[in-house]
Amino acid sequence: MTIYGYHASHEQIAPRELLASVKRAEQAGFDAAMCSDHLTPWSERQAHSGFAWSWLGAALEATSLTYGVVNAPGQRYHPVIIAQAIATLEQMNPGRFWAALGSGQAINEHVTGDRWPDKDTRKARLRESVDVIRALLAGEEVTHDGLITVDRARVWSLPDTPPPLIGAAITEATAKWAGEWADGLITISQPLDQLRRVVGAYRDAGGRGDVFIQAQVSLEDTRDKALAVAHDQWRTNIFPSPLSWDLPTVEHFDQAAEHVSQSAVAEAVFCTADAGELAEHLHAFESVGASRVYIHGVTQDQARYIDRMGEQVLPQLLERASDK
Repeated sequence: MTIYGYHASHEQIAPRELLASVKRAEQAGFDAAMCSDHLTPWSERQAHSGFAWSWLGAALEATSLTYGVVNAPGQRYHPVIIAQAIATLEQMNPGRFWAALGSGQAINEHVTGDRWPDKDTRKARLRESVDVIRALLAGEEVTHDGLITVDRARVWSLPDTPPPLIGAAITEATAKWAGEWADGLITISQPLDQLRRVVGAYRDAGGRGDVFIQAQVSLEDTRDKALAVAHDQWRTNIFPSPLSWDLPTVEHFDQAAEHVSQSAVAEAVFCTADAGELAEHLHAFESVGASRVYIHGVTQDQARYIDRMGEQVLPQLLERASDK
């Protein structure tokens, strides 16, 4: 049965409020949770960006949900530090944590002052980081000299079983590449035919494990309001690569989104006032092989969104699952 999880958006919600939100989400009936890991929001209007790893420790203690995070090791984070963070969270909360690893975006990574590499270099750096993290989680001492440098590193407090390292991919090409090393795949909501191609590319390359989909939605009293909220909060997030990878600041994203229309946002965010329509949209991801769907309500009014999801949408998803 598909697991429906809550996406905690650090870019939009202050950390203390977001902790209250994830507790409310558990009470509303969400089965799991995941969060972003940004230094910077996508827009001045979002105005937040808490430190994901501190927050995850608190969230794991405050609820009984499983959690995941999407992280980019290699520039802002050294992979040895990420291995230690992963090991500690999993050792404290066995079986309740996973980490998705991607190649990152300049908006978060440029702050180190290092050159922002091209895509091929970033992928190669990520692969080196994955190998280092895996070795450290296996208890090995690691020395490495390549796109990243490691000198005699070892993680001492280890979990009994390393958690899954999930590959983050949007395109077929990246999904195929992730199939070579990942324990699962996470991607974003796209048209079903495109999602089938992305998932198929991952499986055809030998990709194992679960498929996770992160779905952006806007559920309001009217569709016009849903569109307005999505446009206000998420219009800076709809750009294709390489623009989304390479813009370095919030100001650049806000300027690039100045003329983005509501209809363009609606292609990336499912906007509706109808709980049944939203339930049907989310249930359809099961047909492309998704075993987990993490739902991101793009509003900053999380309490209202969570309550409506719990009262009207999640029960319909449970009913659809029981009818199979």
